[in-house]
Amino acid sequence: MQIRDLPYPDPGEPDVRSGPRFLYWLGRNQLTGQLKSLSWGLLSQCGIAGLPLAVGFAVQAVIDRSGSRLALSGGLMVLLGAVIALGDTMLHRTAVTNWITAAARVQQLLARRTAELGSALTRRVAAGEVVAVSTGDVEKIGWFVEAVSRFLAAAAALVIICVGLVLYLPSLGIVVALAMPVLALSVLPLLSRATARADIQREKAGRATELASDTVAGLRVLRGIGGEELFLGRYRRASQEVREAAVRSARMWSLISGIQVLLPGLLLIGVVCYGAKLTGEGRIEVGQLVTVYSAVALLLSPLRHFEEIAMAYSFSRPSAKRAARVLALERTSYETTADGAPAGDLYDPATGLLAPAGRLTAVVCGDPDAAGTLAERLGGHPPTEEKTPSVLLGGVALNDLPLDTARTAVLVQDKDPVLLSGTVRDLLDVPASGQVTADDALAAAQCGDVLQALAQASVDADGDPMRTRITERGRSLSGGQRQRLALARSLVTDPEALVLDEPTSAVDSHTEARVAQGVKQLRAERTTVVFTSSPLLLDHADRVVFVHDGAVAAVGTHRELLRSDPHYRAVVTREADEEPAGDGSVGAGPTGAGLSTVELTDDAQAFADIEESA
Repeated sequence: MQIRDLPYPDPGEPDVRSGPRFLYWLGRNQLTGQLKSLSWGLLSQCGIAGLPLAVGFAVQAVIDRSGSRLALSGGLMVLLGAVIALGDTMLHRTAVTNWITAAARVQQLLARRTAELGSALTRRVAAGEVVAVSTGDVEKIGWFVEAVSRFLAAAAALVIICVGLVLYLPSLGIVVALAMPVLALSVLPLLSRATARADIQREKAGRATELASDTVAGLRVLRGIGGEELFLGRYRRASQEVREAAVRSARMWSLISGIQVLLPGLLLIGVVCYGAKLTGEGRIEVGQLVTVYSAVALLLSPLRHFEEIAMAYSFSRPSAKRAARVLALERTSYETTADGAPAGDLYDPATGLLAPAGRLTAVVCGDPDAAGTLAERLGGHPPTEEKTPSVLLGGVALNDLPLDTARTAVLVQDKDPVLLSGTVRDLLDVPASGQVTADDALAAAQCGDVLQALAQASVDADGDPMRTRITERGRSLSGGQRQRLALARSLVTDPEALVLDEPTSAVDSHTEARVAQGVKQLRAERTTVVFTSSPLLLDHADRVVFVHDGAVAAVGTHRELLRSDPHYRAVVTREADEEPAGDGSVGAGPTGAGLSTVELTDDAQAFADIEESA
């Protein structure tokens, strides 16, 4: 896999049983890249390992006054320098490729899981943790995945150098070979403590991130109650805790780094002293001492990879654990109908709203914002901070359905639908059941005059309104025309349950009555929920539900609720100042005149009859 080939056509199914297993799965899926990095790393390290030998030959050639051997040593050093340059360059390229491809794979997996879970994700995992996984954790995971191959190359180089020293000069080579494992494993007792401190730092950083995201999400409310300083103080304290934890973690890692420098330095001093003694005794040559000294000095570079891999693993392990926990979340599978979508009543446990299957249910809310929120809940799109139970369709929780099934089952058209640029035919070319044609949907939404106006305004459609282009967001149309085209698009999809939020708020009353009749006829035997306070729509509904203060307050037909519920009557007839009277009459309305319940009901019914006949 090359960087230019990203993103992956399919990132695969990860092993999320644990953090280490997830890291292993990532490394195994990049085996080719790891082998490339390992090969170039070995080439570079072997070139570095050969330099001491070339330097030793050169020194001994000078002592022996051999020009030919000096020239040979110089040529060998030039060759090794070229090998090291090539190996380092390609190692860097392959290592960066491994890091980016691993990070990209994790990002794709997280994006796919987020899309599948939708709003259910933040109800199962804290928002701050999701942010931490998708940003910092991805980098740490990629770091460890690419560091593995470089560590293996360094470990192989250590073994090669030690074996070569033993064969080249046993008297000093054995000392170095015995000391190397001690140097490589000397920091192991400190790793657990360093890892614990790093975990504390990440935990505090995650809490600070979550606090910051929650504060930003509720900033408007905080300003309203004057709580900015309170939350700012909390975040300051949390950030100071993160700083203190980071300093404590850095101290431990600096100690480990110091040990990685101190012990090899002591070994180098010991080798020089012992080698000088052997040279003085005539047991080894000066060139051999220089070779061993150079080899030990160059061993410091591979040894640093032991520290790096320990640090990378300690940082990536909790990151991989968090990523695996997020990626392990799934929607529960349930048996569905033949077309894959559940069927039945649409029910919201939070408010008690029930929309029976196959009927047109109208919902009246006194608060337009509450109506919009409830419409989103019915479609499985609740606000991220909401902790209420999932809406049920046929007894199946929408949050537990596969995402594509949930979106096929329930479609929500909000009060401000967006029309994309393109032709009318493109607008209606959406995933659908195939049971409703575009002509039927346009007719039900009363789009005849809209199509006629578009055809007349177009100069390149040859009189075919379906080929007429619509500008971005439908800016060339009026508000009522946009609403009706958006309604036709929703009707074409023919979902099991269709939720419409104020679908005719910008339409005149004559057209609104015809739209209500058309939708009811076209959606027969299908579940339809309309959020509205229009008497014309309410009178066509099979069932009207009045939601007050976040709960169902009354259920019935429009005319029944007009007679029996004064709060419902106040919302529908726009009598904001109405107060229920004990004698069954309605208090002073906007005109100040008192109207009896019977008079008001008869007037509303007569108005509806007039509009329908028109």
